[in-house]
Amino acid sequence: MENLKENSGTPEGPESDYENRVIAPEYSAEDEEVENPLRPKTFSEYIGQDKVKENLSVFIEAAKQRKEALDHVLLYGPPGLGKTTLAGIIANELGVNLRITSGPAIEKPGDLAAILTNLNPGDVLFIDEVHRLSRSVEEVLYPAMEDYALDIITGKGEMAASYHLPLPKFTLVGATTRAGQLSAPLRDRFGVVLRLELYSPRELAQIVTRSARILKIPIEADGALEIASRSRGTPRVANRLLKRVRDFAQVVAGGKITRETAKLGLDRLEIDALGLDANDRRLLRALIQFYGGGPVGLETLAAAIGEEAVTIEDVYEPYLMQIGFLSRTPRGRCATPAAYRHLGLKPPEPPGSGQQSLF
Repeated sequence: MENLKENSGTPEGPESDYENRVIAPEYSAEDEEVENPLRPKTFSEYIGQDKVKENLSVFIEAAKQRKEALDHVLLYGPPGLGKTTLAGIIANELGVNLRITSGPAIEKPGDLAAILTNLNPGDVLFIDEVHRLSRSVEEVLYPAMEDYALDIITGKGEMAASYHLPLPKFTLVGATTRAGQLSAPLRDRFGVVLRLELYSPRELAQIVTRSARILKIPIEADGALEIASRSRGTPRVANRLLKRVRDFAQVVAGGKITRETAKLGLDRLEIDALGLDANDRRLLRALIQFYGGGPVGLETLAAAIGEEAVTIEDVYEPYLMQIGFLSRTPRGRCATPAAYRHLGLKPPEPPGSGQQSLF
């Protein structure tokens, strides 16, 4: 496996705590050490995403029987759910090489051409954050995906020359957290489009148990479930929390992770039962205490808590909206009654509920 991946960047501001968030689902350099030995290599080892696995297994087996390259695959969904891992499994099941890069790392058409011309027949090229490819790179990618060829123009004016360079048949696996930002021509060239869903606590508990076994960490079933229930439905977060809880278990509990040890460690990390950390609760409290629960504009809310607006929109809001604590309206952000109750506050009375009936 050849890794060409570069850091695609994460939202951050001058006073942002984003990089210090244990529960951030985006990939970090620290995850390289943890995730590499934990990544499943086959579908049988991969836990969860059953529909995706079943369909991919059929497509891969059919391609192998026909001795053809697998059709191009688009994987989309929230970060940390296993898109890179699935790309590795696809290559492994096909018995071919995997090349990994990311959209921001391919700056010029020549960069893409260099990668494509070095592929072997049947190889899998994985492009993470494929929606961030530049338009000029996309235009080179279209004929490569459809016709397995590169159309290259060299020189200018009367000296310009066009070359049609055949490519080996390959499989492009694109991954994105924002499928809506893919251009229609690029999206239409993927023959297999699959969405990855958030994991259930039961599935995450299986992942935590498997990871603990690989890392040689003694863990009880209740301890694994406690970590899983606070992992925001994301395996990457679950593995990261497992590593943190291991430290508490090693220092204060004889090295074994029990439910009590996991609860102690996660409480010390200020991660509550639903996976919210101090920054999530700070945003909700500001919205409720300063602005009466909303609606309030994004820029105003960002200034109130000292965060960048893009960080709130990309990092904090998605999960708060998924669990029903935050809503977006044309007038701004609003906290829901569930958010009030989670913070131990009384939700406001609905408009008109205090009026007496006339009948």
